[in-house]
Amino acid sequence: MKAQILATVASAALLAGCSAAYGEDIETMAEANTDTAAIPAGTGYFAADSTLPFKTPDFSQISEEDYVPAFEQGMAIQKAEIAAIIDNPAPPTFENTIVALEKSGRMLGRVTRVFFALTGSNTTDRLDDINTEISPKLTAHGDSITLNPELFARVKAVYDNRAAMTMTREDAKLLEDTYDGMVHAGALLSDAEREQVKAINSELSTLTTEFSQLARAAMNDNPVLFDSREDLAGLSDSDIQAAADLAAENGQPGKFAIALQNTTQQPLLPSMENRAAREKLFMASYHRADGRMDVDTRMLIAKIATLRAQKAALFGEADWASYAMWDRMAEKPATALGFMEQMVPALAATQRREAAMLNEAIAADGGDYEVKPWDWYRYANRIKAEKYDLDEDAVMEYFVLDKVLEDGVFHMAEKLYGLTFQRRTDLPVYHPDVWTYTVFDRDGSELGLFYFDPFQRSSKRGGAWMSNFVDQSHLWGTKPVIYNVLNIPKAPEGEVQLVSFDWVNTTFHEFGHALHGFFANQKYESLSGTATARDFVEYPSQVHEMWATWPSVLSNYAKHYQTGETIPDEMIAKIEAAAKFNQGYDFGEVVEAALLDMKWSALSPEEAAAIDTPEKVDAFERKSLEELGLEIDLVPPRYRSTYFNHIFSSPSGYSAGYYSYLWTEMLDRDSRQWFIDNGGLTRANGDHYRATVLSQGGTMDYFKMFENFAGRKPNVTPMLAARGLIAGEEAADSEVSDGALPAENAQ
Repeated sequence: MKAQILATVASAALLAGCSAAYGEDIETMAEANTDTAAIPAGTGYFAADSTLPFKTPDFSQISEEDYVPAFEQGMAIQKAEIAAIIDNPAPPTFENTIVALEKSGRMLGRVTRVFFALTGSNTTDRLDDINTEISPKLTAHGDSITLNPELFARVKAVYDNRAAMTMTREDAKLLEDTYDGMVHAGALLSDAEREQVKAINSELSTLTTEFSQLARAAMNDNPVLFDSREDLAGLSDSDIQAAADLAAENGQPGKFAIALQNTTQQPLLPSMENRAAREKLFMASYHRADGRMDVDTRMLIAKIATLRAQKAALFGEADWASYAMWDRMAEKPATALGFMEQMVPALAATQRREAAMLNEAIAADGGDYEVKPWDWYRYANRIKAEKYDLDEDAVMEYFVLDKVLEDGVFHMAEKLYGLTFQRRTDLPVYHPDVWTYTVFDRDGSELGLFYFDPFQRSSKRGGAWMSNFVDQSHLWGTKPVIYNVLNIPKAPEGEVQLVSFDWVNTTFHEFGHALHGFFANQKYESLSGTATARDFVEYPSQVHEMWATWPSVLSNYAKHYQTGETIPDEMIAKIEAAAKFNQGYDFGEVVEAALLDMKWSALSPEEAAAIDTPEKVDAFERKSLEELGLEIDLVPPRYRSTYFNHIFSSPSGYSAGYYSYLWTEMLDRDSRQWFIDNGGLTRANGDHYRATVLSQGGTMDYFKMFENFAGRKPNVTPMLAARGLIAGEEAADSEVSDGALPAENAQ
């Protein structure tokens, strides 16, 4: 999701937002009477903007050997640009310091966006090697900007004079963010402390890059082998054939292999009839990267946690969470923890109640065992099918991927926002499976360019996300070029590409991120589109999931792949009713992961340093999960620490931030209620949401943004009711003004 933009260099606070064309920089600095002779010129593909429509990358002209020279040149150019700002003899002003800083580093921005897009979605051994080499250099380069005392002196001079300046709201936010970002990076520390921060940042960059690569290898390089077709009884013929093909590709002809996916639970488990085979697949997923096989990330985790705690201590913070949450909507760890912990009693009771129900189903099936995680979804799905008469395989037959996207997602965007789309095949793509569309705005003008990369492959990390190849900016006159990446298992050649309803939901979700980017209306890239707080950015994407089952949208795309029949209303009613079933697991694994993240982020330097062996990493994870009071042996977290990419695969990433998915779900569910109360899928509602939320980027206070949309503060009860944790009649109006969950909802 995103939300993944330049995650690898996120610790360089200004680097991601500072991107300007070399030629345009010369003009700007000349206006500021600054000598530009020392600014070098770039060479190679990334030296100038692409000549393709929307300045989209020309992948046909980029080779793997272009990246290292481009990174080195991009850093050298930006370093010279920063020197020109510092050496400017004119007094510091908003234009010659803040805007000049915003404009710096455009070549570096171009190569960074393309490179990290490919290392996430279509990497190679060479790209991985470059990533290992370049990530610490990028971190050091970012630190050379954010921790430069001479540059900060100019920024501070402008900031201190802000009361006497006339600025737009966006100008004021850019100034505030620039100053606060440099302070957060360490600008107010002593020289010795800044050097310590630089060393920590460099080491974190190296360690987190290694973690990311090892976690991907643990998933992609270790398919689970089975000896016979009988082991896979219950799977479809196409799934079994895919397993045979994968085994052959891995040098095991005659056997069967199932590729792991990024979450602890695995999607094929519910269909597998052989309990021993289920356990084998689940345990391979659960124990990946913990030393049981050939990958072990535990000491990397220990080192990362220690370095983060040490860095936080340099800033006078008690722990990494307190340091990392400085720019969040929730702001403080206690707010996020209080929000989550008050859900635990009802959630734990739900887990126990559902486990008892599953054990009854197992006994009725003749089983002489109690439910384990590898059994959970098989029996939960069976009960759900009986309770709601819902056949998941039959549901899939109504969801053909191209129709989901073009007749579903795009249709929603047309009705809600007036957008139209045109498929194009004239632009180079980074993989043959990528689809490309021009997006047209409500007035018929070109809004941007959209890339859709739907299929799972070994060169792609797990999950789904959105990011930009080109950011929207009025300063540069650029329109957004956005990509969505998913991991849908690809149908065998010649077969119709059906998708599960979960992937339907994810497709709507990720395009919600894309809309957040397409509707960006900012002058500055660093405030544009999805450049928002970690615990806000998932909110607009989650809201758009509601339209997946909106009747007029659904009837337009959900048609049986053989008969063309529209999905029956009663089937959708069953899907929606069943959505509240199994929340003990579905919701529990997310809450556990979010709380586990906070436990790792709440360590003091001394506590973190004491976790100095792989066994202590295991023990800390176990103790942390047990303290939650949830049924962790029945419902493990969505990600164990050893493959928790969200929190350990970049210097900051989602660390102390995985709670964001829950926090933004609160905003999402409350917003869904607003849409329903105000007429649903209408242009008026879409235009209002676009004006108050989607077009605002990171330019204003997030509570204020929500209030501008909904006319009130966010309310937590729609989320609790939607999850089935409280009944509708129990839901009381409970506004959330500062992120604290009201006590009356601690049920």
